[in-house]
Amino acid sequence: VRMKFLQLLYRKPEKLEMLFQIPFYQKQVPHMCLATSTCLYSKKKKTNSYEHVDQEKYKNLVYSVTSYKTSAQTPETILEEDNLLYGPPLKHSLQVKAETKLPKNWLPLINPNKRISHLSSDSNLPMKITLQGTKMPSVTRILQQTVSPLQAFYLERWQQRMIQELGKDGYAEYTKNLFHQGELFHAALESILLPEETATKEQRENAAISGYLSSVQHVLEDIGEVKALESAVQHETLQYLGLVDCVAMYRGQLCVIDWKTSEKPKPFLKNTFDNPLQVAAYIGAINHDANYDFQVRCGLIVVAYKDGSPAHPHFMGPELCSQYWKKWLLRLEEYMDKN
Repeated sequence: VRMKFLQLLYRKPEKLEMLFQIPFYQKQVPHMCLATSTCLYSKKKKTNSYEHVDQEKYKNLVYSVTSYKTSAQTPETILEEDNLLYGPPLKHSLQVKAETKLPKNWLPLINPNKRISHLSSDSNLPMKITLQGTKMPSVTRILQQTVSPLQAFYLERWQQRMIQELGKDGYAEYTKNLFHQGELFHAALESILLPEETATKEQRENAAISGYLSSVQHVLEDIGEVKALESAVQHETLQYLGLVDCVAMYRGQLCVIDWKTSEKPKPFLKNTFDNPLQVAAYIGAINHDANYDFQVRCGLIVVAYKDGSPAHPHFMGPELCSQYWKKWLLRLEEYMDKN
C-alpha cells in the first residue's frame, strides 16, 4: 500500500501539493487518497458479483454485515428471521383443538327431569343393586377400548418389562394376586361401611390387605351416610352401565367414591389416569337411573397403599366433574363409532 501511495505521488506531483494544502486536523483525507490509489492502479479490475442485487431491498442486511466485526445476531433478530422464513409459531394448537371439541350428543351431568323424593326410607341399609346381564357396554370396557395411543404405549411397555422380569407365568400370577387383593379390600370396606357390620378380625389382620385398610383409616373418618355400596348403575339414555363402589357423604358433600390400590404414590389427580372419567360416568349414570332417588354432583378417588402409607383422597367438585363428564362423552362417542 505504501509503494502504491508513493507511486501516485511520484507520477502526479500536484497530488503532493494538494495533500499539504489540506489542514492537518482533517485526518480522513489521507485515507481517502489511499483508497483512490488502490482503485486506480489495481492490476485487474475485479468484478462484483453483487452488482445486480437489489441493494435497497437488502440495505439493512448489508449494513449489519459491514458494520460489525462480530456476529450481529441477537435473540430478537433470530426470532424475526425465523418468522420471515417459517411464519409465526403456532402455540398449543393441538391442545386448543382438543379443548374446543364438543360431544355430538350432549346430555347434562345433572338430570333436570329427575324428581327427588325427600321421604326417608324405612331401611337404613345402603342400596345394592345386582349387575344384570345386558348388551350394554360397561364403563371399564369403554375406557379400555378408547385409551389414547400414548397410554397404550406405556401400558404395553410396562407389561413387557414385567414379563421379562417375572416370565409369562409369573406375570399371570402377579396380576391374579392384584385382582384378588382388590376383591378382598373392597369386601373389607363394605363390612366397615355397613351400619350393622364391621370388618372381622380375620379381615383386618389379613396380610394381603391390612396395609390398605390402615392406609384409608383417616379417610374413613370423614365418610358417613352411605347410600349405595357395590351397586349397579346404568344410563338409560346413553346406554352404558357400571358398578359403583360407594355413594356416601364426604365432608358434607354427597360423592361417588372409587377405591383404588397402588404400589406407587399418586399424590395428584392426574396420576390416576382415566379414573376421573370413570367417576364422572358413574355420577351421570346415577343421575339418569330411575332406581336412585337422589342425584350426585361430586366425586372422590381414594388411592390406598399396601405399605400402610396414608391414602391420597382426590376430591372432585361439581365444576371438575362437569369437565370430566364432557371428556367421558367424547370417549363414549369414540367407542360407539368403533363398534
